Amino acid sequence: MKIAVGADHAGLTLKNAIVDHLHGLGHEVLDVGTNSPERTDYPIYGSRAAHVVTSGEARFGVLVCGSGIGISIAANKVPGARCVVCIEPYSAAMSRRHNDANMIALGERFVGVDMALACVDAFLEASFEGGRHVDRVALFDRIEAGEEL
Repeated sequence: MKIAVGADHAGLTLKNAIVDHLHGLGHEVLDVGTNSPERTDYPIYGSRAAHVVTSGEARFGVLVCGSGIGISIAANKVPGARCVVCIEPYSAAMSRRHNDANMIALGERFVGVDMALACVDAFLEASFEGGRHVDRVALFDRIEAGEEL
């Protein structure tokens, strides 16, 4: 599976651990940066990864910044991106099952490597349940189109 991965300088160490983990699982990783510890701006990498995912070039995206919050906000500005911040595996899996999330964001300052990898694994292993959630997820598209609900 192709997975887009991006981080700012505050998430670089965790991003690199995630890239190694994903390669170890046999996934193809599309690394949109950063690859430097020099200060940079997380919206750049959240947006880049979201465009890779929403274009269909990658199936999912994994993002990292200091908290996971800013980079997820940036990703969610891209129509079709559904990025969630997770700090434990249950919410990572539920974001796929109920919300059909296509991106996960993690905070290097909030989660350790083992927990982050557990979140990534739970996210990738879960599947959208459909059913009653289909209509709810469709509401996301209506909101993105500017419709007031």
